[in-house]
Amino acid sequence: MSSSGTAPAYRRLSVHERRSQLLKHALGLFAHRPPEEVSLDDVAASAGVSRPLVYRYFPGGKQQLYEAALRSAADQLEQCFAEPPAGPLTTRLARALDRYLAFVDEHDAGFMALLQGGSVVETSRTNAMVDEVRRDAAEQILAHLAADQGGQGGGSPRLRMAVRTWISAVEAASLIWLDEGKQPPLPELRDWLVDHFVAVLTATAAGDPETAAVTRRALALEESDGAVADLVRRMLPVVSDSGHLL
Repeated sequence: MSSSGTAPAYRRLSVHERRSQLLKHALGLFAHRPPEEVSLDDVAASAGVSRPLVYRYFPGGKQQLYEAALRSAADQLEQCFAEPPAGPLTTRLARALDRYLAFVDEHDAGFMALLQGGSVVETSRTNAMVDEVRRDAAEQILAHLAADQGGQGGGSPRLRMAVRTWISAVEAASLIWLDEGKQPPLPELRDWLVDHFVAVLTATAAGDPETAAVTRRALALEESDGAVADLVRRMLPVVSDSGHLL
């Protein structure tokens, strides 16, 4: 006579499902330990499978598995900056940063190893993946600015440099945040990075007509109680005694 509780039926995973499962566990390990400290045995144990099974799906060994996990991480990071082109630009940036910084928080050690380099499994391919994430993030922001302006992307050399410089600042701030024990709290870091973008954009606009046109259009979409208005209100006391500079 069978018991009232029955064990769930075993289901064989498809090739795609098994590969995805192994990548998920590998990425989880790489997230919290430098790549050189993660072995195939660690991945197999985490996934609850045998080492030969890992080799079956990644015959290139640890290097192939690391690059595949990195590709998966890169795809996730690229999606962080995918945002519908509607509403104030700073609101869109804040939502994108929330996703990006959540990834940094979850994959702390792996994120540091990835961006700081020096890993024994680092190759030109892994470096190219990291650079691809940077360029894709910059292109998505430029596309938002172009959409606000009614254009089709591109941007002047100064505008492109400003956006790419800001992307580098986001990376650097993320690494410093991890090094400082994840302080300040993520919402404060996000808001500071949005302020930083506004500052870089407006400073660039002062010397570049195309950036100035883009900035005017972006500011016109901002709200009176939004991020830019709040930044202006906080800045006024700082510069109020500097009338001699005008």
